[in-house]
Amino acid sequence: MSTLTSLFRIQSLAGALPLGFALLLFVILVVSFRSRAVVFCQYLEAMTGIRLRPGDVRRVFKQGGKNGVRSFFLDLIIREDLKQGPLEIPHAEPSEPVAAGDTSRR
Repeated sequence: MSTLTSLFRIQSLAGALPLGFALLLFVILVVSFRSRAVVFCQYLEAMTGIRLRPGDVRRVFKQGGKNGVRSFFLDLIIREDLKQGPLEIPHAEPSEPVAAGDTSRR
């Protein structure tokens, strides 16, 4: 039993460095998981102009998982598009067919 307790005893700085490094990696992992909702909201606002709070994303994720967040996101996109009104599609003029060997119109 004494060999088991001696495994976990830190006797020098060289023994503490791996433990400190592992602790640092653990802290980085926790922070990265906690910031997922914030990063998603920033991405959503930059790409679509839709502003969300990270708490909303966390709540929807707890209720419906990934699919719940996707449907929530799509619903917000559709609502934002409806606010802007219908898109006008310009009328394209019919083009003349290009002959198979004609490279002058490319």
